Amino acid sequence: MPSAVIVGTQYGDEGKGKVVDYYASEADVVVRFQGGGNVGHTVMAEGQTFKFNMLPSGAVRGKKLVIGNGVVVDPERLLAEIERLTSIGKKPDLLLSERAHVVLPFHKLQDGLEESAKGPSRAGTTKQGVGPAYADKAARFGIRVVDLMDDELLRQRLSIFVPLKVKLLKEVFGCDTVVSESDILSKCIFYREKLRSYVGDSSEFINNALDQGKRVLFEGGQGTLLDIDHGVYPFGTSSNTVSGAACTGAGVGPKRIDKVLGVCKAYVTRVGDGPFPTELKDDVGKRLQEKGKEFGTTTGRPRRCGWLDGVALSYAAQINSLDALAVTKLDVLSGFRRIRICNGYEYEGRVVKRFPADLKIQYSCKPIYEEHEGWKELTPEEWKEICAKGYDALPTQLKSYIKRIEEIAKVPICLLSFGPEREATITLAGIFEK
Repeated sequence: MPSAVIVGTQYGDEGKGKVVDYYASEADVVVRFQGGGNVGHTVMAEGQTFKFNMLPSGAVRGKKLVIGNGVVVDPERLLAEIERLTSIGKKPDLLLSERAHVVLPFHKLQDGLEESAKGPSRAGTTKQGVGPAYADKAARFGIRVVDLMDDELLRQRLSIFVPLKVKLLKEVFGCDTVVSESDILSKCIFYREKLRSYVGDSSEFINNALDQGKRVLFEGGQGTLLDIDHGVYPFGTSSNTVSGAACTGAGVGPKRIDKVLGVCKAYVTRVGDGPFPTELKDDVGKRLQEKGKEFGTTTGRPRRCGWLDGVALSYAAQINSLDALAVTKLDVLSGFRRIRICNGYEYEGRVVKRFPADLKIQYSCKPIYEEHEGWKELTPEEWKEICAKGYDALPTQLKSYIKRIEEIAKVPICLLSFGPEREATITLAGIFEK
């Protein structure tokens, strides 16, 4: 099985960075296929912490990295990440899709202004310009990486793009802080010279790699419940985050995907506004936030915390056609006397078992919980000792909790994570195994 997709099953922040880094040891190529600078993945390796917004998490492993056409590229962030890795002797072996769209300064300015104007309906965007860049792509006047490479074409594209943006920002948002066409051109030329050596046809490369039997790992950002179509609209992101997006965002056919792995946190978190049926606004939620260090990689914003939502997990398993599941942050739940899982919603006197599209239901429903016995508090070193021994060394109550997650998702668990380090992991199956 030479290819696999890894996606988040919740609202993002499930620990995909660690899982991708862990399984990247088995891969030859790691591909990002959607999102932009709003995606934050953290990897702890070799005694260091690496935070990525643009590069795939396989960067620390020294693997071939691909940024696919479905990504909106923030050149400033990308160049900073390349520079950081290069400075410690890990210059990334990167291929950047010529078809990927570029996030420009206008996009970030527009993102912040739009978010402020939306008031209570704001999506909680990271203000990285991702939404406006995707909107321009759909409106067919965005700037692609390949456009940066041709001076005449770039000037032609900017002559259309910049006046439209200036008019929008001034007349709609009353913003006089705009950048001139010459300033944008200068930035684009700078990006071109810095990125030129990385640019190519990513779709052809990936398909050729698969033809040669190389193992390709497709890395999704954010989570299923933030998907523009299948998530909690409009409180989500501007791209498709589900497994099917790997095909359109990387330029491969659906038959080229052999396995789909979902990542879920042992509880649920989300950043920003929007409904959250299992949210805990009490001391338990605060304890999860503090113990789990639940603060956003990109923004530093505190994450809202709640019990595991089985309804949403079952939905994510179905939407993504999951073959396997990785469960992270199980260590955070240690020390809780009782642990809850939501197995349904109560709404207007009836039980709801499917994840609703209707925001009114999501805001008003009450979670129906089942209770599970907790397990004792363990130190990070004790968790690592258990991981070294394997699954059988886990507390009995924890194994029961894991089994229940498998039953709800109807998917076998292949990886368990008990901390950010690679050593705090138990693998039950390889990602490329049948």
